[in-house]
Amino acid sequence: MRGMIVDAPFNMGTEVTKYVGSTTGTSRTNDICSSYSPITWQVDRKCHMISASTFDKMCADMKMQRDDMSDDLYAHGSRMVVDDAYVADNQVNRKDRKQ
Repeated sequence: MRGMIVDAPFNMGTEVTKYVGSTTGTSRTNDICSSYSPITWQVDRKCHMISASTFDKMCADMKMQRDDMSDDLYAHGSRMVVDDAYVADNQVNRKDRKQ
């Protein structure tokens, strides 16, 4: 498990969007930010089906990494939506881009 799966015939990892953001979780708010900022997110914009066994394998791989990711294997809460005043000003709207 090293990085994103890129497989053009299946449209995997071919339409990636990058976001500037913050950490998730219920301990961060519009008043309390992450000390690790800025955080960037890279997201495959396409939805892909994943089998339960593949997801189980990913979790097992996460536990076997040198930097054990066992703490990331439980359901995490989500933070409130960030106030517009704190949103990064570097977004690119795909509709506005020249083709």
